[in-house]
Amino acid sequence: MAKICCFIGHRKLNTTQDFINKLYAVIEDLIINKYVDTFLFGSKSEFNNICYEAVSKFKETYPYIQRIYVRAEYPYISEDYKAYLLERYEDTYYPQNLLNSGRAVYVKRNQEMIDKSDICVIYYDEKYQPTHKSKVGKALISNHSTSGTKIAHNYALKKKKIIINLL
Repeated sequence: MAKICCFIGHRKLNTTQDFINKLYAVIEDLIINKYVDTFLFGSKSEFNNICYEAVSKFKETYPYIQRIYVRAEYPYISEDYKAYLLERYEDTYYPQNLLNSGRAVYVKRNQEMIDKSDICVIYYDEKYQPTHKSKVGKALISNHSTSGTKIAHNYALKKKKIIINLL
């Protein structure tokens, strides 16, 4: 039976060759042994980009796998933009429950991806401190808020999803 997997992780991460090797081994195991054929992607993180590149590489060997971009922005897109996205993904959609979500849109998008997935591949570091650009300058400062990845991780635990943390 085919399964679905999502990727959620911190915006910034420290990638090493060991991390890349582990990621590739996990994805290959998901495809071959766990029967995952659909991978859900969000945006806005280095982790997401690295996972997308890895899955795209495996698509060369396993052409049946699907890469789906779950948008947190642009609920309605032009045909030109959709065509652009479909050059990289097999499909894209904007969950209707995200409309009017405001600042919580990425949290809700992640929850949507978790709800649809059998397996969640997450890069979650409990020590991670989210940062943002200060309004008075370009300096990055810690805002001591809860990271979106932590919220997603806790949500996946609550939903009793299979979680693979690549940290």
